[in-house]
Amino acid sequence: MPLLRIAGIASDSCVDGLGVRYTVFLQGCAHGCPGCHNPASHDYGSGEVMDSKTIFQDILSLKYIRGVTFSGGEPLDQAVALAPLMKDLRGQGYNIWIYTGYTFEEAAADSLMSVVVRLADVLVDGRFVRSKRTLTIPFIGSENQRVIDVQESLRQGKVQLFTPRIVWIGKQTPHFNSGLYY
Repeated sequence: MPLLRIAGIASDSCVDGLGVRYTVFLQGCAHGCPGCHNPASHDYGSGEVMDSKTIFQDILSLKYIRGVTFSGGEPLDQAVALAPLMKDLRGQGYNIWIYTGYTFEEAAADSLMSVVVRLADVLVDGRFVRSKRTLTIPFIGSENQRVIDVQESLRQGKVQLFTPRIVWIGKQTPHFNSGLYY
């Protein structure tokens, strides 16, 4: 399997998508968004080089993980190396999210990035804009960003926003149901 340049891994994240997820932070990003929450991931020469097979085996070993998120840095800048790992994860039934500074439209128009985007379930797109920062909308950092249901968008031929199912437990406690756990 190909090599990926990694900024870090969170094997039990609960903030990078629905459910407990395995999050891979890829190294390298040219967007340079002022106020980025992960500026240490911008330098393309930093981080650790890892074989994607090692990452795949680590994910498989964690029986409680059914979701994987790729964040950064900029995951789509490593699209060629990322695609085989994502194909293997899809083959095992994992739910896949990608956080990218590119818009869905930009990624879809690029022959390399579009391969990876098509393998995702959800794409959180758009550059972080400090003046539009939000702490109240789940899964995004600024109001210009979108949480996109990739597979439904491909079926419909236009962007479809992701809407998590909400399960009410008790009188006033909303819980997001990813559909991954029964």
